[in-house]
Amino acid sequence: MQIKLDENDDLLLEYDLDFSRSKPNRFAEKYKKIVRRVGLAPDVAEEFPTEESVNDALRDYVRIRRQKNPEVPVR
Repeated sequence: MQIKLDENDDLLLEYDLDFSRSKPNRFAEKYKKIVRRVGLAPDVAEEFPTEESVNDALRDYVRIRRQKNPEVPVR
C-alpha cells in the first residue's frame, strides 16, 4: 500500500530533524515474532468490526476443525 503525501504539509524550520545518530529499533524483530497482522477483504471486514471478533471466530473455527466429527452448520 502506498502512502499519499500531502504536498501542502511542510515541516516548520524549527523541526529540522537530524537522523544521522539514530539507531535501529532493537525490539522490532522480537515484536514481529509476537504479532502477525493480516488484511481482511472489505466484505469480510464488514462482518467482523473488531480485532476481538475476528480472533473469536478464528478460535471457534480451529476448535471445530480439531474435533473428530465436526458439526457443520447448514446455511
